[in-house]
Amino acid sequence: MRNITLFSSEHHKFILLNESEPGEEDGIRSNQYLVAHGEHGVLLDPGGFGVMPRVLSELLRYIGPDSLKAIMLSHQDPDIVGGIATWLELSDAPVYVSRIWLRFLPHYGLRSMERFIGVPDEGMRCEVAPNFTLDLIPAHFLHSEGQINVYDPVSRILFTGDIGAAMMPVGNDDPFVDDFAAHLPYIEGFHRRYMASNRAARLWVEAVSELDIQMIAPQHGPVYRGAAVPAFLAWFRELECGVDLMVSAGRFRKGER
Repeated sequence: MRNITLFSSEHHKFILLNESEPGEEDGIRSNQYLVAHGEHGVLLDPGGFGVMPRVLSELLRYIGPDSLKAIMLSHQDPDIVGGIATWLELSDAPVYVSRIWLRFLPHYGLRSMERFIGVPDEGMRCEVAPNFTLDLIPAHFLHSEGQINVYDPVSRILFTGDIGAAMMPVGNDDPFVDDFAAHLPYIEGFHRRYMASNRAARLWVEAVSELDIQMIAPQHGPVYRGAAVPAFLAWFRELECGVDLMVSAGRFRKGER
């Protein structure tokens, strides 16, 4: 899936730039997004080193890297941060990431951290450019201790990182989730194992339910829209996951792994 416009108006766009191929990220397909307002843009989870050329190629359809006003990293995993050193060479954009990961990111071969901005635990509002504002929403322990989401109030799209992520079968390139029940088998196992606890899930759902959300855009798999949005939130709010499933050290309820 490449260059799928999720929202477009005269001055504002939210675009799924690229879904990496399985071979590019060692079997895990990932999404990279662009939020563009006028001549300015924000890149969400730019991806690992292997996908960087493709993401740049798709980005150039809309803006040049010198027009990026921010790069936002939902968390610290290599399929998000692995290519960041190259993006720092191409762009002067600041990079936003949870403050708790700032001391770990230099291990990705970064020479300087001066352009990194640590997002506080409670999140923050980011004034990207005049009339261009994005909200950084905390999503701690889902699955990262310091995950952040990005809400675009113009398109009303919530970028959720690994929340809502799907492990889709090879050959399935559906860009959207319309039937949540049919989609559930592709997300249930991942969320039960990789999300920390029902408490973390419930608190997040309560927070984002205050937003007007038209779409949920995860880092892996198709984008939720229409009735699939409240259906996913209702399911995730009640999900037992992570430590809820442990019965002893290294042991989970029968059938869970």
